[in-house]
Amino acid sequence: MSTTTTDRLAFTCGDPAGVGPEIIATWLNEAPAADLARVEVHGPARWLETLPRADQFRACPVVGAEDFAATPGKPSEAGARVADLALLAATAAARAGRVAGVVTGPVAKSWMAKVGWRHAGQTEFFASAWGGEPVMAFCGGRLRVVLATWHIPLCEVPAALTEPVLARAADAAVELCAADGVLGTPRIAVCGLNPHAGEEGLLGKEERDSIDPILNRLRARHTGLSKTLPGDTVFGRQLRGDFDGVIALYHDQGLAPLKTLEFDQAVNVTLGLPHVRTSPDHGTGFDIAGRGVASANSFASAVRVARSLVAWRRLRAAG
Repeated sequence: MSTTTTDRLAFTCGDPAGVGPEIIATWLNEAPAADLARVEVHGPARWLETLPRADQFRACPVVGAEDFAATPGKPSEAGARVADLALLAATAAARAGRVAGVVTGPVAKSWMAKVGWRHAGQTEFFASAWGGEPVMAFCGGRLRVVLATWHIPLCEVPAALTEPVLARAADAAVELCAADGVLGTPRIAVCGLNPHAGEEGLLGKEERDSIDPILNRLRARHTGLSKTLPGDTVFGRQLRGDFDGVIALYHDQGLAPLKTLEFDQAVNVTLGLPHVRTSPDHGTGFDIAGRGVASANSFASAVRVARSLVAWRRLRAAG
């Protein structure tokens, strides 16, 4: 983990033709002055000049055409390069100790690929930039969800559920709960891979033969970790208070309930890395960009969660 003493956060604009720039502007307009003083914003120079309260935060223009200006709703390769440059600048700021974490605006991976981006998503980008073993997690509303695996084909999931992978997911779930205010030992539910968590081998043997034995060993370190449970009920049980967090074994198992219930509130959190990274859990919204209807709730939650994680890590490092 980073040993930096700052609690400053870097914001990246995301794709400048998407909703990222406007939700950042909304946050800047509404945030307390004390919060603005602990923020730096990375994006194109002409956009930075338009932001509210520009004298209260640090503006960091990205390298590129000084006259670049995006058209909302119309992505371009030039805009994708700006998004990439903003990410590179923010990760460098964290490595240099100037910021403790990064809150990212959404990017369009297809457009990023057109300008040479070779990452499956921003999670993988940050792992490449900072090192570490990333874990994708989500919180911000009523649910706390950690993904054991994410951007891989479904047919590859069973073989990917190794002990190191599940151990990282359990560690991340405990950190997410602790940083989000859970006191004591977090109660973590683990979704089964198969329907009814395999039904004792009748509907699948992975739980019985592999996953549950791993969880039994991990429980020596994380006593609140469950055995595999039917994935169709654990999220409802979390909402009722039975669990503080859930480990989903693959991407859509965790994201389907999360986005159904908390699309405007959920925060994407990258754990397992030396610095904090969060992001609103929605896409670029090219179809609504520039219309003034994009909700900034998820971005505001992303800032709040990033600050909580930074504070928790500093407290833990202090002993």
